[in-house]
Amino acid sequence: MECYYCVYLMGIIVLLMSWWFVKEKNENSKRNMKVPKGNSGWPLLGETLDFIASGYTSRPLSFMENRKSIYGNVFKTSILGSSVIVSTDPEVNKVILQNQGNIFVPAYPKSIRELMGEHSILQMNGNIHKKMHSLIACFLKSPQLKARITSDIEHSVKQCLASWTHKTIYIQDEVKKITFTILIKVLMSVGPGEDLELLKREFGEFIKGLICLPIKFPGTRLYKSLKAKERMMKMVRRIVEERRNVMMNNNNGAVNDVVDLLLRDKGEFSHSSSSLVIEMISQNIIEMIIPGEETLPTAMTLSLKFLSDSPLALSKLMEENMELKKKKMDSSYDYTWTDYMSLPFTQNVISETLRMANIVNGIWRKAVKDVEIKGYLIPKDWSVMASLTSVHLDEKNYENPFKFDPWRWEKIGVVASSNCFTPFGSGHRLCPGLELSRLELSIFLHHLVTTYSWVAERDEIVYFPTVKMKKKLPIRVQPINT
Repeated sequence: MECYYCVYLMGIIVLLMSWWFVKEKNENSKRNMKVPKGNSGWPLLGETLDFIASGYTSRPLSFMENRKSIYGNVFKTSILGSSVIVSTDPEVNKVILQNQGNIFVPAYPKSIRELMGEHSILQMNGNIHKKMHSLIACFLKSPQLKARITSDIEHSVKQCLASWTHKTIYIQDEVKKITFTILIKVLMSVGPGEDLELLKREFGEFIKGLICLPIKFPGTRLYKSLKAKERMMKMVRRIVEERRNVMMNNNNGAVNDVVDLLLRDKGEFSHSSSSLVIEMISQNIIEMIIPGEETLPTAMTLSLKFLSDSPLALSKLMEENMELKKKKMDSSYDYTWTDYMSLPFTQNVISETLRMANIVNGIWRKAVKDVEIKGYLIPKDWSVMASLTSVHLDEKNYENPFKFDPWRWEKIGVVASSNCFTPFGSGHRLCPGLELSRLELSIFLHHLVTTYSWVAERDEIVYFPTVKMKKKLPIRVQPINT
């Protein structure tokens, strides 16, 4: 009898185990069927070499295009040491970019995480990120800043342009002098002098380590960049501490820059120690310098590259801006933010520049749980890259996508919220300085085309590790009236 019960019990156990194994096998099979198809490439290397090599060719999207043709708009690969799902689909990208915290979190190479630090807004999530992002975005859009910063940008642009005449200059380097000076003023109210020169020098060393091997031995790229950050942090901490001491005696003063803003409204930092608040603010000030060193100068450089190759577009741009210049001379009123932002063709040139050579090729995230989008499964802990450039240069989204055509925006409008145009990102991490960036570009183009002419040497765009000109775009500038 006991033997019968043992056999019966064993039979039940075997049946249950068989059912569980079959269920798991079916679920895994179904799961694997939904994971986008692709190729993991070589052991350890994956497909990294192909990915990097495509950025140095005249067809920077060849890596994406080849895999799209085989696997579809969403595919898996292995690059930069990670298994990653790449999306070239605008609808999938929208979900990736607009769902933060509970589905996707930022995922960056180790070198970037090391350099940015644990308190970086780049790595923040949830309420603290929303608060920081909202504070900065509101400040950069405030009427007070708009009125003040417009004249500051004009002064910096005119001064820099005047130094370019009758000689060959390298645009990619020169425009950084404009953007860096303006950004440091917006962030910390630091003007020309020793502090600005120290920041400029050390930041140039710091940013070289953003994409490098994550090795911190003395002499390595990451080690040098971290040391440069230490020197910058020392100076920025001093400025933040001095400003905090002033505020302790007078907390009713105007908010003149981002340091004032963050000290005045601690928000999520209210329960942190004074030294930690200073550390957090200082780290994020340094992080916010990056647009002044990379993204905006690159956009300025590329706008000149495309205009130099497109005489009709340059002529139309000059006509529109000359009309505004004449109007302002006749009225004797100063230029305003609205004057520059109301130039339709100028804004079309900027949009087309950003579409054709998006400064940020793709945005990386990591799934915190299994996510299904349009029938594709992104497994938990997998990295995912939303490829912005692939969408911008897809003929399904734009007719003749590789042609510089500012007139296309007269038909479709500057659809900044469109899934197919995301040069400033999207969702909760939409670049808070997008309007300020457009203003700087508008002022730069206005004073350049209404006062000077130029001849550009032949140059090529390189797309890795970031978009830039191979020879820094040499041009020779001269005043129009000579």
